[in-house]
Amino acid sequence: MQMNRRLLLGGAGAGLLGGVAFFGGQRESHAAEGKFPIKLSQAEWKKRLTPQQYAVLREENTERAGSSPLNKEKRKGTYVCAGCGLPLYSSATKFESGTGWPSFWKPLANAVGTKPDNTLFATRTEVHCRRCGGHVGHVFDDGPKPTGLRYCMNGVAMKFRPA
Repeated sequence: MQMNRRLLLGGAGAGLLGGVAFFGGQRESHAAEGKFPIKLSQAEWKKRLTPQQYAVLREENTERAGSSPLNKEKRKGTYVCAGCGLPLYSSATKFESGTGWPSFWKPLANAVGTKPDNTLFATRTEVHCRRCGGHVGHVFDDGPKPTGLRYCMNGVAMKFRPA
């Protein structure tokens, strides 16, 4: 079979659309489907959140590395869920990971939940707010002492409350 330009471009376009649907298309969070104390409809979440917050918290997208002002936040305080306001992390556990996302070595007690995430050809551990189910990031086992964990969070999924 002879390849022509139209066939080649059509196949490339279909592949691109398939990749967008697989990696970044509109998908509702698995965490959001769980049983959480705060449960809102898609319309209610869209009214409450900015488009970027909605994409991360409700559709499990990831913000661009280095884009969050929270990376440079050095004051004492608490990082709370942008969806429901639940305190998630203390500034005392924040550290510079060099990844481009706010990182912590430990969440506050009873603040987050986790689940397996198999979306990028590897198993990672997704972190979500235990009260509203909003996706906030992932946890890895390459962090500092005392836990050895790195909670790599999307800044847009949180708000900072100074002490």
